[in-house]
Amino acid sequence: MNNITFGRYTTYNTFVHRLDPRNKIMMMILLVVAIFFKVDSWSSTLIMSVALLIFLNIIMLISKVSFISLFKSLKAMWILIIFLLIVYIFLPNAAYNPDHIAFYIGTYGVNYDAFYQCGYIILRIMMMLMITMILTSSTSPMNLTYGLEWYMAPLKLVKFPTHIVAMTLSIALRFIPTLLDETDRIIKAQSSRGVDFQRGGLIKKFSAIISLIIPLFVSAINRSEELSNAMEARGYDPYGQRSKYRVLKFRWIDLIAFIIVLAVFGGILTLFIWDMNIGSVDLIYWIFGAKPLF
Repeated sequence: MNNITFGRYTTYNTFVHRLDPRNKIMMMILLVVAIFFKVDSWSSTLIMSVALLIFLNIIMLISKVSFISLFKSLKAMWILIIFLLIVYIFLPNAAYNPDHIAFYIGTYGVNYDAFYQCGYIILRIMMMLMITMILTSSTSPMNLTYGLEWYMAPLKLVKFPTHIVAMTLSIALRFIPTLLDETDRIIKAQSSRGVDFQRGGLIKKFSAIISLIIPLFVSAINRSEELSNAMEARGYDPYGQRSKYRVLKFRWIDLIAFIIVLAVFGGILTLFIWDMNIGSVDLIYWIFGAKPLF
């Protein structure tokens, strides 16, 4: 359970940590949208993805996000990776080039494009995970609440409870690492009592999972009740007029960061529009003068 790092805020004084949370949310949206841009040429799509991956790695280094945590999170997704590989290999796809056969399983030819498609999907998932880790690791839950509430401010005109929704999302994000830690504690406690979560048949594993889920639900309900009582004891009123301890300000470092992310997004968007309206963009041939494999 410690492999999952979503929602874990780490306190550092980096360039990314000092950015306005509203700016970070918008930059995250731009980068997530950029991940899903794809051109006809596989080589160009690969170069665009690798360039974006390098950019995200640089941001992770600046914000001091642990790469070990990223790899542990990816390790927890091995079932999804195997499932995607099976789907792309054995489901027929008319877009696959019949000349790109890697090997045969009996009389069925396994196409190189299947591995390429699967690898590209995994790369997308990894980049989305990196963006999420950067946001949640460099933004405290309270600042994230302020940012979300600011973006939902126009909904106040239709009496939408923006503060309640933003606070709910913030508490949900904050509870994710707490529940993961609680799950790890319960697993260790149950293992010390003789419960085996690794070995045994289907019935035994189901019984072990039940011994984990029930205490976890009880703990989650108790924690939510304690939080509710603590908020009421401090006079929290979700419908009252509230002041803010920290006033969000858009500074020059936010402008620099936004311009950099906007330039990356603009470059990928330009290639996408060029490919849609003018023709296929083959970056490997254009840069190196070499013919791509796909």
